[in-house]
Amino acid sequence: MNVASCLTAHRVAFRSLLLLSILPFFIVLPTVAAQTARAEGRVLRPDSTPVVGIRVVLHQVGRTVQGPLDSVPSDRGGRFRFAFRPDTSALYLLSARYNAIEYFSPPVHTNPSRPDTALRIVVYDTSSTAPISVEARHLVIARPGEDGSRNVLDLIVLQNAGNRTRIAPDTLLPSWSGAVPHGSIGLELGESDISPDAVTRRGDSVFVTAPLAPGEKQLTIQYLLPAGSQVLDLPFAQTVPMVNVLAEEKKATAGGGTLVLADSQVLQGRSFRRWSGAIPAGSSLRVSLPGRERAPEWLLAALVASVVLVLSGGGWYLMRRQSGTRPASPDDLLDAVAALDARYLGGEARTSPQEWSFYIEERARLKRLLEASLAGRGPNR
Repeated sequence: MNVASCLTAHRVAFRSLLLLSILPFFIVLPTVAAQTARAEGRVLRPDSTPVVGIRVVLHQVGRTVQGPLDSVPSDRGGRFRFAFRPDTSALYLLSARYNAIEYFSPPVHTNPSRPDTALRIVVYDTSSTAPISVEARHLVIARPGEDGSRNVLDLIVLQNAGNRTRIAPDTLLPSWSGAVPHGSIGLELGESDISPDAVTRRGDSVFVTAPLAPGEKQLTIQYLLPAGSQVLDLPFAQTVPMVNVLAEEKKATAGGGTLVLADSQVLQGRSFRRWSGAIPAGSSLRVSLPGRERAPEWLLAALVASVVLVLSGGGWYLMRRQSGTRPASPDDLLDAVAALDARYLGGEARTSPQEWSFYIEERARLKRLLEASLAGRGPNR
């Protein structure tokens, strides 16, 4: 899956802190605290033109110390250079602010024998008209809970295929907006590439006010279909080439565009019917829901968590973009743990014992997989 060349500060910090919280349990890094690490590279525009005089900041993300450590301006060739004594329990990132938007590098290698000397921070001009398309949309509809309402998980993959960052034209308008099903209620943001502060619901639309840099951005939202709802109707303003609909109720049906019934999926021991296809602009997705069976509330929460794991860890979307199969990467596993922690961490008091047990067991399993993945890759690759 193509990775956006710049990351939002929210996602980078969240995943970095997650890595710090679990890495020490199973991997021992070489001691280099008394040695000097180097980070060198260039600030460039998409056409590889160097950006002169832009301030590059070195950030430390650690357990006790977090924040900027040093900064330097890029030279005439867009080059920058840092030398620092690293704390092996911390991560280090570089950022450059351009046109009021912060662009981040990947984590910096801190092994002095393998310095990062070819780092690239790509910055972009901005535009309030840069086109944003929806590359994929996945909806998972659980059977009714105790109160008769249905939880809907909706994962949207946004694509900026140009070379300008899309920004909102003013404070009242979004950088992107899309429809949510008519009659649905509420909105909760799941593990996403966009800050929760930048996502709101207005009527039957979800609004994003954050800048959208070139590349892909994942937006995961949840909402409810009220008790008694028997139809989910979702209009599409633009063509979406990949749509997946999963419905737990056996008598549910879905239609619209080229959607066809595909293979069923089993999540947490529960079977879902799946439809897959494309939906053209001006058409609608329509799901008919019988709504007879009901599930305990804790089962619905566990279901939502497991679906987030599937989609964050790869799911159908990654499978269609890659040839063959491969083990989950450390990034995939970190995303999966992040999805669990985002939903459950610090919430034991308000979570049922069964659901909390699911969280602890699933997190432990993912940590074991991450340990094996990192051990095979080595700490500085």
